[in-house]
Amino acid sequence: MEVSPKRARTKLLERRVMDAIREARMIALGDRVGVAVSGGADSVALLRLLAGLRERLGITLLVVHFDHQLRGADSEADAQFVAQLARKLDLEFFIRRENVAAIAAREKWNLEDAARRLRYGFFERVVEEGRANRIAVAHTADDQAETVLSHVLRGTGPTGLAGIYPVAGPVVRPLLFVRREELRKHLRGLGQDWREDVTNLDLRRLRARIRGRLLPLLETDFSPDVVERLARLARLSREEEEFWSALVEDRFLALVTQDDGKFTLSIGDLLAPLDLRSAAPGGEPATRALTERLIRRLYEGLRGSRLGLTAGHVEQVIHLASESASGRHIELPGGIIVERAFDKLIFSRESGREPKAHARKAAAQRDAYHYVVQLAARGATTVTVPELQRRFRLKVIDWPQLERETKQDSAALDADRLRAPLILRNWRPGDAYRPQGRRQARKLKQMFLAGRIPSRERGSWPVLESAGRVAWARGMPPAEDFCAREGTRAGVVIEEDRL
Repeated sequence: MEVSPKRARTKLLERRVMDAIREARMIALGDRVGVAVSGGADSVALLRLLAGLRERLGITLLVVHFDHQLRGADSEADAQFVAQLARKLDLEFFIRRENVAAIAAREKWNLEDAARRLRYGFFERVVEEGRANRIAVAHTADDQAETVLSHVLRGTGPTGLAGIYPVAGPVVRPLLFVRREELRKHLRGLGQDWREDVTNLDLRRLRARIRGRLLPLLETDFSPDVVERLARLARLSREEEEFWSALVEDRFLALVTQDDGKFTLSIGDLLAPLDLRSAAPGGEPATRALTERLIRRLYEGLRGSRLGLTAGHVEQVIHLASESASGRHIELPGGIIVERAFDKLIFSRESGREPKAHARKAAAQRDAYHYVVQLAARGATTVTVPELQRRFRLKVIDWPQLERETKQDSAALDADRLRAPLILRNWRPGDAYRPQGRRQARKLKQMFLAGRIPSRERGSWPVLESAGRVAWARGMPPAEDFCAREGTRAGVVIEEDRL
């Protein structure tokens, strides 16, 4: 039986879509696939193609539509068109409406960015609610070319050249290799109409200018195959990016310590994440590219995305690591703070940015604590400090026995020399005392520097005060005037553990 040219073209297109789905493992047997249909030609063509393939794929289809409420009556007409198409194909239909313009104004988002966030947020909810486990969207080869060009024009590195991914979580893109005009021919062959969104022709938008002016110019005056070549560039860049992502994740897990919502790694590990003997031309470390990507991974791990992080910000982090002194810090977009603490960098997230004077005052209030200690005659007195998530035990023990059972450098105090009020509190600027074995008093701030205590930890550093004088500070020699010595009858040893 002879097959008509129209049917032959349809079968060829369906076969290519099947091959793309299988090659990228977009959809599996038994999947529930929500097809995102706006009403435009590309999404309508995707729906019709998947409807024709669903039995061969062994999947269940449903239609999802997001109404941006940006075009008044036209938006409502789009929704009605998609609903009618779903009924015609006997498919479930789910719709969500959001006033994108109002939300964008409230959140101070770019309108296009707001539309994308809310639309994909709807797709995520469809998956989370169990209605579907895949969402198919209708990006084409033309969309891929436009994306790569827009990234180049705005300024991008190799990552941006990867463009749109065929699979991103539950979102799949079966038409990423198909030209837009080919889909329109397919719909005309089926006698299937579609909706046109006139905002796509608004040349005030960069994407519309690339679509309406730049790509036609490149095809006419430079290369008729420019879309296919840009799509090939994106594919090759994605392959490179997949390698880099695996390498960066390996280095992140090997080198970064995660604790209390902070990421910490040594400066040496950041600047040389791999032990390579060679150097790049010009004296740059051969691992510079890996360092930059590791910084982006740290930022993304805290913020949840790389939004707002530029090459300039990455360079600031590298300068902080290679040139700045301990205690310096920089602020990155989204309230991400990077601080140098001696030979380490600490990445953390802060909820807001206050003026420095207010920030210092707030930090001092946050770190402050003050606990009166009633020292027992024998045994241990326990002081719980929730601010530190620590428990301190002041153990009073017969000193000759203690002297035999402890190391010579044990930070023991003489119980008889301690005077009320005995207070366990946080460090305060100006705290000073004469450490055991020293002739002169030293400020605790100087001792912090010598002990390489990060500046962010100093404000809450525990100190024991005896009648207004510092007798002990965590990790430091005890005060000479209070330390246990020959003739001491009862010693006091301070221990701590985590709550």
